[in-house]
Amino acid sequence: QVRLVESGGGSVQAGGSLRLSCVASGYTYSDHWMGWFRQVPGKKRDWVASIYTAGGSTCYTDSVKGRFTISQGNAKNTAYLQMDSLKPDDTAMYYCAAGWEEGGCLTDVAAFGYWGQGTQVTVSA
Repeated sequence: QVRLVESGGGSVQAGGSLRLSCVASGYTYSDHWMGWFRQVPGKKRDWVASIYTAGGSTCYTDSVKGRFTISQGNAKNTAYLQMDSLKPDDTAMYYCAAGWEEGGCLTDVAAFGYWGQGTQVTVSA
């Protein structure tokens, strides 16, 4: 059974930091993309960042560049999202996902086959 489990969410004041973790299990850890998305109630799920497990290539949405850092653990089944200089606009449910499509940075929700249940991040002004 495939599982992705996120942790590390919470409530912080603007300017603070959080580190999200994602641990995957139940699938073959071949080279693939792991991504972070976020969603607020009533809106679509937005891509935040992705990392390719072979070589560590990364990509970010413009609004988080310079503030967020995606990384992976020693094993290919773990991904992290270090979030610094948090803003109220970063408030959302954050989801981890895994995808195997080729063609460069994976950013599309439809390209990711497995998803976690999410972890809430709340940033107060």
